[in-house]
Parts: sequence; C-alpha cells; structure tokens
Amino acid sequence: MSTEHCSTTMDTNKTGAAVKGQKRRSSTDRSINTPQGGGMKTMLDSFRADINKSFVAKRKCLESLTSSALKTSQQKIEELWRCHQKERAQICEDYSSQFSSEFQQWDTDIQKSKDQDKKLMSLFQHLQMMFQQMRASQNQRLKTLKQLVDHYAKSSQELQEAHEDQNTAALNDLRQEIALLQKKILMSAQQEEMASVRKALHSMLM
Repeated sequence: MSTEHCSTTMDTNKTGAAVKGQKRRSSTDRSINTPQGGGMKTMLDSFRADINKSFVAKRKCLESLTSSALKTSQQKIEELWRCHQKERAQICEDYSSQFSSEFQQWDTDIQKSKDQDKKLMSLFQHLQMMFQQMRASQNQRLKTLKQLVDHYAKSSQELQEAHEDQNTAALNDLRQEIALLQKKILMSAQQEEMASVRKALHSMLM
C-alpha cells in the first residue's frame, strides 16, 4: 500500500468521521431534547466503532509503510553490501597481484644475491689459493736466493784462499827461479873470469 493511498484513506476516514460526528451531534442534540435516553448510548457506540475503524485503518497503513520502508532499506543495504564486497574483492585482487609481483621479484633478487655470493666466495677462495701459492713461491725463491748468496760467499772465500795459495806458490817459484838464475849468472861470470885468467896466464907463459 502506497503513502498516497494511505493518506487518501485517512482523509476519507476523517471526512466520514466528521460527517458522522456532525450527525451524532445532531442526534445527540435531538436525543438530549427528546425524552428518549437510549439515543445517547447508540451515538456513543457508533462513535466508538468509527474510532476503532480509523485506528485499524491507520495501523494497517502504518504497517504497510513500515514494511515498504524496511523492504526498500533492506534492498539498499544489500545493494550497498554487494557494492562494498565487490570493491573489497577488487582492491584485494589488485594488491594481491602487486604483492605477488613484488614477492617474485624479491625471490629473484635473493637468488641473484645467492649466486653472486657463491661467485664471490669462489673468487675469494681462488684468490686465497693464488696468494698462498705466490707466497710459497716467494718463500722458495727467497730460500733459493739465500742459498745462492751463501754458496757465492763460500765460493768467493774458497776462491780467494785458492788464489792466495796460488800467489804464494807462484811467488815461491819465482823466488826459486830468481835464486837459480842468480846462481847461474854467478857461475857463468866465474867461468868467464876463470877463462880470462887462464887466457891471460897462457899468454904470459907463451
């Protein structure tokens, strides 16, 4: 039942009640002016019945309006709820997609970081091994150089001693040769002097 219908019904009931009220008042006036007392009770009963009918009509109209308003409100609330659910589902879907993309990128970055860590660790181990090898090689070279220096010093000392011995021996040989040469020269001189003496004696004796 619509609001206009309820208003029309209520106006009709009011008009009827007013007409009936006027009739009742006329009847009441006539009843009062007449000696019959039963007319007053009849008029009151009729007025009571009209009031009850008007109250029932108003109650039915109010119930109809309330039911219609509740139904409309329920429809609006349900529509609003569906709209809210749709919006929530849409925003959840959007953010879920973004979160999923970001988490995938995060996993990719973590995997890349792990790969880089492995490469860096492998490179570090390789460099450490090279450093150890270079250090061992340098230690070996230093050891070899020290051995060479020691050997050189020892060889130089031995060579110097050998040269001194050779020089001493050569000097001794030279001295012996000089002494022998002096002896030979002296003997040759003595022989020449003896020969001169003999020649001189021989010349004198002849």
